[in-house]
Amino acid sequence: MDLNITATSPEHPAALLDLPWNVPLEEWPDEHLVALPRGISRHVVRFARAGGEVVAVKEVGEWAAVREYGLLRDLDRLAVPAVDALAVVTGRTDERGAPLEPALITRHLVGSLPYRSMFETTMRPGTIKRLLDALAVLLVRLHLSGFAWGDCSLSNTLFRRDAGAYAAYLVDAETGQLHPRLSDGQRDYDVEVARVNIAGELMDLEAGGSLHPSVDPVLFGREIVERYEELWHELTRESVYPLAKRHYIDRRVRRLNDLGFDVAEMQIQRSPDGDTVTFLPKVVDAGHHQRQLLRLTGLDAEENQARSLLNDLETWMVSQDDYAPGDPLGARPEVLAHRWVRDVFRPTVRAVPPELRASTDVAQIYSELLEHRWMLCEREGRDVGLEATVEDYVRTVLGPRQARFGK
Repeated sequence: MDLNITATSPEHPAALLDLPWNVPLEEWPDEHLVALPRGISRHVVRFARAGGEVVAVKEVGEWAAVREYGLLRDLDRLAVPAVDALAVVTGRTDERGAPLEPALITRHLVGSLPYRSMFETTMRPGTIKRLLDALAVLLVRLHLSGFAWGDCSLSNTLFRRDAGAYAAYLVDAETGQLHPRLSDGQRDYDVEVARVNIAGELMDLEAGGSLHPSVDPVLFGREIVERYEELWHELTRESVYPLAKRHYIDRRVRRLNDLGFDVAEMQIQRSPDGDTVTFLPKVVDAGHHQRQLLRLTGLDAEENQARSLLNDLETWMVSQDDYAPGDPLGARPEVLAHRWVRDVFRPTVRAVPPELRASTDVAQIYSELLEHRWMLCEREGRDVGLEATVEDYVRTVLGPRQARFGK
């Protein structure tokens, strides 16, 4: 049987051909290997250098390798945090022609560590909680994408430091299944598996003297379930607000941002009598807001600015008489977005005196105005509107800022 490499891009096969595929992975010579911490795995896993990058090589049966390769590529398309699948190598034989197990190749996630490496020195309870929070966030993201993990655990996850927190990445999709949507039973099973696995892994660390004495493995297993349920509820519940209090939507979006999620789009429906709006948020990958804002309005902004502007655009759209999503007679989103730029965004920015906004880009000015309006609405308990916001913003923020810094 000929050696066959199925890869995601043309440059990978050439670099991978230099690796010793005719040798069992466990016996690969040191010249090809990279000394990096490895997690616990049912299979033989090694890190190797292929061309200019480090890859993880896992020996596994052909059916499982091809399946996991496809699942990881699906997760990449869905923008779910997971390792990148690079290739599947089949048709391996040793020097005598005896068959060797196929291999799945993924890109090494730079800066990541398996959980056991992080426990080499005893972790404080607060740090462990942030670790489990990251895993709960990952599990929620997977479930929102329709992915049932089947074996959620610390061992199947890589962790990477993210400022004062951690980001979690799926590293083993072998038991996973991708569906259009998960049932409550599928989610409950995944969460229960996570609880049992995490409690067991913490008990193992406890037995080895690597767990802080104040940490109760069973309690921490329950806490990840509670964290997951809190996140899932906040992300999927519908909210009904009075139309006159549209700033409640801003409050909901901010709460989601505080929980570590970006709101990619908002499903907003106005009631038949026009008195209330129903709001359901959706989360998405980083950079989505920049692309979406540019497509709809032509405005080029930073990601956080774009998120703020899109939130305002969405809440403004629902107040328009011709806003009718799904109705062919209703105005298209692009038309409404153009109207928002013409009738709301530009007039609002221009209401700020030119000498006070000369050194700040318009997207930042408008974002600051939205932030200021939020503060005023919370203080007043009502939507104060942009006109009053601009007046107060110029008087209390920009004026004093210019006086202090001369710009």
